[in-house]
Amino acid sequence: MKKDVLAIILGGGQGSRLYPLTETRSKPAVPIAGKYRLVDIPISNCINSDIKRMFVLTQFNSASLNQHIKNTYHFSYFSTAFVDILAAEQTPDNPTWFQGTADAVRQCMQHFLNHEFDYALILSGDQLYQMDFNEMIDAHQQSGASITIATLPVSAKEAPEFGILKTDENSFISSFIEKPAADLLPQWTSEVSDEMKNDGRHYLASMGIYIFNRELLIDLMKNPDTKDFGKEIIPQAIGKQRILSYQYEGYWTDIGNIDSFFEANLGLTDDIPKFNLFDNNSKIYTRARVLPPGKTLGKTTIEKSIVAEGCILNSAVIEHSVIGIRSRVDEGTTIKNSYVMGSDYYQNLDELNQNIAHNIKNIGIGKRCYINNTIVDKNCRIGNDVYLNGGKHLEDMNTSLYTIKEGIIVVKKGATLPDGFRIE
Repeated sequence: MKKDVLAIILGGGQGSRLYPLTETRSKPAVPIAGKYRLVDIPISNCINSDIKRMFVLTQFNSASLNQHIKNTYHFSYFSTAFVDILAAEQTPDNPTWFQGTADAVRQCMQHFLNHEFDYALILSGDQLYQMDFNEMIDAHQQSGASITIATLPVSAKEAPEFGILKTDENSFISSFIEKPAADLLPQWTSEVSDEMKNDGRHYLASMGIYIFNRELLIDLMKNPDTKDFGKEIIPQAIGKQRILSYQYEGYWTDIGNIDSFFEANLGLTDDIPKFNLFDNNSKIYTRARVLPPGKTLGKTTIEKSIVAEGCILNSAVIEHSVIGIRSRVDEGTTIKNSYVMGSDYYQNLDELNQNIAHNIKNIGIGKRCYINNTIVDKNCRIGNDVYLNGGKHLEDMNTSLYTIKEGIIVVKKGATLPDGFRIE
C-alpha cells in the first residue's frame, strides 16, 4: 500500500444538474451501470493504484452514501487502509457548510493531518474513467512539481466547456483560461500526441484531478478567501508554483447532468465500450451482494444490453438498455434505450399476492409497457400498459412522479405510475 499518498474524493455540492436522481441521495451515491455507485469509480481507481487511504467529502443527502461505503469497503483489521466519510460539520472555526472544493478541503484539513502523507491526491466523485494514478504520481515526483493536474486533450467544439491550460515544452502549465470563447482558442493550443492531433484534439482541459505536495497544500489552505481549486487555487498558483500537466488520453467523462449520465450508462452496452467493466487490471469494486442469478421466463429477447444479477424478466424485449439489480419486468413489455435502476430489495410471494389482491402495484415494471429514452430510478412501481416515449419532442418539466430533461424521462425514486399512464 502506498503510504505517501492520501486520497481526497470530493462528493460535490447539491447536484442540482443531476436532479431528480439527487433528490434523496448525494451525487456520489447515484447508481450507475446497474449495480455500482458513482463513488465506486474513484475509490476503485485508488484501490487499483494501491492507494488505500481515502476520505470522501460530502454534505448533501449523505445517508445512503454513508451506508454504501460502510457496507462495501472493509479492509483487514491489521491494515491502515480505510475509506472514511467526512460530512460538512460546524465548528467554532468553520460555522458554514462547504463553500467550494478548496473550502471543503480546508475545513477537513485537521482530519487529513492526523495521517502521514507526502502527496494529497484530490479527485472528483462524479467522473467515469479508469486511470492508474501511479503513473501520474511518478510524473509528479520526477518533474519536481509542487502541483500536478491531470489534463485531457479535447477538440475545439469541446474546449469552451472546460478550463483550458497552456503548457510549455516541458509540460509545465504557463497559463489558464476558464471556458474560453471559440474565437480565443487559436491562442490556447498545447503540444499533444500525434494520435490526439489526428483526432483534432489540440487543447488541454483540466480533469479536476490534482496532486499537491503536503506542505504546499497546508500553506494554500491558510487563505480562507479561496473557495475553489479550479476557479481560484490553480489560476492563482500559475507563475508561482511548478505545475505539471499530466496528459491522460483514455476515456473520461464528467457525469455533470442527466444527459451525460444517460449517455455514459447506455455507452456501456457498446460491443467494445470505452469504459471497460470487464478489465481485470482495472476492476470496479462495489458492495458484495448475495443475489441469485438473473432469470428469464417465456420468450424474452435481450439485445445489446446489460442485465445485473437478481433480475426476473418475463417475456420481455430489452434493447440497448441497462437493467439494474433485482429488476422485475413483466410479459409483453418492451424497454429500449433506457436505464432501469432496479430495486433495493425483493418483495416476497406473500407480499406480491397481497398487493395484487388489494390492487396495489408491485415494485417493477408491469405488463405490455413501452419504455424508451427513459431512466427509471430505484424501487419504482410501474403499472400495466404504461407508455413512456422520451425524445426531443418533449418539453422540460418536473412533476411529483417524473422529470423530463433534454428529452429524457426520469421516473423518480419510489414513484408509482398507474395503469395506462402515458408520456408521448
